[in-house]
Amino acid sequence: MSILKTALLTAALLMGAAVSASADSFPVKISVDAAKTTGPVEPIWRFFGADEPNYATMKDGRSLLTSLGALSPGHVYFRAHNLLTSGDGTPALKWGSTNAYTEDAQGHPVYDWRIIDRIFDTYLARGVKPYVEIGFMPEALSTQPQPYQHTWRPGSGSLRTGWAYPPKDYGKWEELVYQWVKHCVERYGHDEVASWYWQTWNEANLPQYYWGGTRGEFFKLHEVSVRAVRRALPEARVGGPDMAGANDDFMSAFMDHMEKTATPTDFLSFHAKGGPEFVEGHVRMGLATQLRAADHEFAAIAARPAFKDKPIIIGEFDPEGCAACQGPANAYRNGTMYSSYTAASFTRVAELAQRRGVKLEGALSWAFEFEDQRYFAGFRQLASNGIDMPVLNVFRLFSRMKGQHVAALSDHQTPLDAVMTSGVRDDADVGVTAARDGDRLSILVWHYHDDDVAGPDAAVSLALDHLPAAFKKGAVMTRYRIDATHANSFAAYQAMGSPLAPDNAQYDALKAAALLAPDQPAALNINAGETSLNFELPRQGVTLLVITPVN
Repeated sequence: MSILKTALLTAALLMGAAVSASADSFPVKISVDAAKTTGPVEPIWRFFGADEPNYATMKDGRSLLTSLGALSPGHVYFRAHNLLTSGDGTPALKWGSTNAYTEDAQGHPVYDWRIIDRIFDTYLARGVKPYVEIGFMPEALSTQPQPYQHTWRPGSGSLRTGWAYPPKDYGKWEELVYQWVKHCVERYGHDEVASWYWQTWNEANLPQYYWGGTRGEFFKLHEVSVRAVRRALPEARVGGPDMAGANDDFMSAFMDHMEKTATPTDFLSFHAKGGPEFVEGHVRMGLATQLRAADHEFAAIAARPAFKDKPIIIGEFDPEGCAACQGPANAYRNGTMYSSYTAASFTRVAELAQRRGVKLEGALSWAFEFEDQRYFAGFRQLASNGIDMPVLNVFRLFSRMKGQHVAALSDHQTPLDAVMTSGVRDDADVGVTAARDGDRLSILVWHYHDDDVAGPDAAVSLALDHLPAAFKKGAVMTRYRIDATHANSFAAYQAMGSPLAPDNAQYDALKAAALLAPDQPAALNINAGETSLNFELPRQGVTLLVITPVN
């Protein structure tokens, strides 16, 4: 194969080349009982994050934060690494800095909150609250300060350098955290800061990456950090350990230590990632891997009487583990594979938590944006150069579901146990979840498969029963779609030839193609509280039906 052909193939894989759907379809029956509620809709989707904190204050970062805040103003949270890392605030892949802590010639602390303030100001001005990760180690406090900034880049370099080590003085670390929280209270107010989440470090159970100390040293760091936060703000919401879900005993050991030391713990947090592969010329997702990682930690928490009722935040919940990495196995990111996977995975993890009897408060998508990179460069992100990607529109669909869940069944929804065992490798997963908010009904349907290859559409027949009396005169259905031709900026980018630098007209066309625009509202006849409708749902497609009564 020529060098040119190889380069073109690699580019196509990185960008998640679209597949053509078959003209055939298979029948799917879905039923929704509007009268049978099954529990409140919990907005677990409203958490986001990124390695690079400084992107938030840049042009496209500000734009994306505005979109995230608009999903549920004042209830969306953002977690970022590197909030205490030393440096001048210049971002890079998997890097950022604020220079919050330095020391003078005599070794006295010097605090500078200007860059952190700018980051948090940017969040709050757009309806987003901080999920504060207390880390990483300032150069002046690190036990191994040199080399300090890592040399990591996609495919090479070393990640764990001076920023990843324990403090040489835990007293100075504790005072740094105390002064930081005290400053936040003074700047933003007691009630505002009390509504944030505070947690220590990131994935301290992965010593090859994020933590250069022992397990005991991390537990000590967490203990003194919580003490510092609560000293500045007794009502602060504190928790952790935001560990990688690696099927180890770290969570159990953490709970042991917190119980033994009586360290306050308002929530528990861990990460759960999938494992996509590139097989036989296409991406194969690892949904089962991600769900098993979550279930392992759910089970550990459920087994502990002192912790089983604590809220849980999955502090990173993603199809794989490196947003800044690129390569063929990550080619799902730009197109509708990512959006359909998100619909299928969030619904399943909520089901798992319910099965284990634990309280899942949030599942955080470690996805934001990468400033001034090429268009659709193959990163795990929600927008590219200010253009929304299909996955962001799934969160817009999630945000439209409110009230109480109602009973919904699909005869092609893969059972949870089967997904946990082997993923979605045989028949496609055409699943459903529905909610009722007063007289407003919302029905989310997805068509997912682990293999990113062509497949037939789902011909859905949906039966809706036990509508309330308000629907006696009829109903109006508004439909939103995310598929190859709807709410899909990447497909539009490919159609225009994947220009390296879109001109103004092309850029505006990409922005328009990204919009989650509803179909023309359609009238539905209601007969004795029942109605039915039919629609096609392409493979990798997601749709939301919003049904309201005729006035």
